[in-house]
Amino acid sequence: MIYAGYELIRVSREGHVLTATVDNPPINLITLQLYGELARLAEEVAADPDPLVFILKSADPDFFLAHFDVSAILSFPINTPATRETGAANPYHMMCERFRTMNKVTIAQIEGRVGGGGSEIAMSFDMRFGVIGKTIINQMEAPLGILPGGTGTQRMPRLIGRHRAIEVILGAIDVDAETAERWGYLNRALHADAVGPYVDALARRIASFPPDAVRLAKQAINSAEEPLDEGLRDESFLFQQLIRTPDAQENMKRFLRIGGQTREGELNIEQLSGQLAGA
Repeated sequence: MIYAGYELIRVSREGHVLTATVDNPPINLITLQLYGELARLAEEVAADPDPLVFILKSADPDFFLAHFDVSAILSFPINTPATRETGAANPYHMMCERFRTMNKVTIAQIEGRVGGGGSEIAMSFDMRFGVIGKTIINQMEAPLGILPGGTGTQRMPRLIGRHRAIEVILGAIDVDAETAERWGYLNRALHADAVGPYVDALARRIASFPPDAVRLAKQAINSAEEPLDEGLRDESFLFQQLIRTPDAQENMKRFLRIGGQTREGELNIEQLSGQLAGA
């Protein structure tokens, strides 16, 4: 798939890893144009059969994604009563859900500030990595008289707990990288010179594994949001599918050949797994 026609996003591909870099000076504000490009990108990445890992990062070291354009929100129609959707979620929700549910592993590399709708997009990704002393999370909606309306009130409590989400959303406080890591918003908070190499190495490692295993393992993990008995049935069904694939049969045999289930091999299982996959 050729990712053409983007003015505010640069897309590059290396093997099965796809990287998108947002570049919308001066603060990576989610203008209507950038929102449109992000929404289209979500659709195109979801439909692309080749990538296994998708990384979103910023060209600006101080801002990942600021927030949705307040001027644009002021233009939203308000001359009719509010309505409750009865069908699909609103378009912003649908974009975020595509990043969460697509059969690729999605990684947000957050090297600067992220707030409002930018944070809502980041929370939809499978993993988030930040920078010590640089990454700051802020939900700035409540002081404006609104609330996070792009999935934030639903994702943040699930991610960091209701009590912390109340503090972040209603307090509109800055959350630094170390706190965000401790609370579970970030997978890891790394030093500035380490975050890029770590994300790149992790992405390449995941992309080197059997594609069906990566895609179906993510699908099984997503089932953890269902009742336990239903999630367990999904897990069992997907496991049964995978053991029937040629990749699984070959890799399990190779695992035993190169030292799996030996004392030395099991003491170095991370390295052994990388060797198995060629990572």
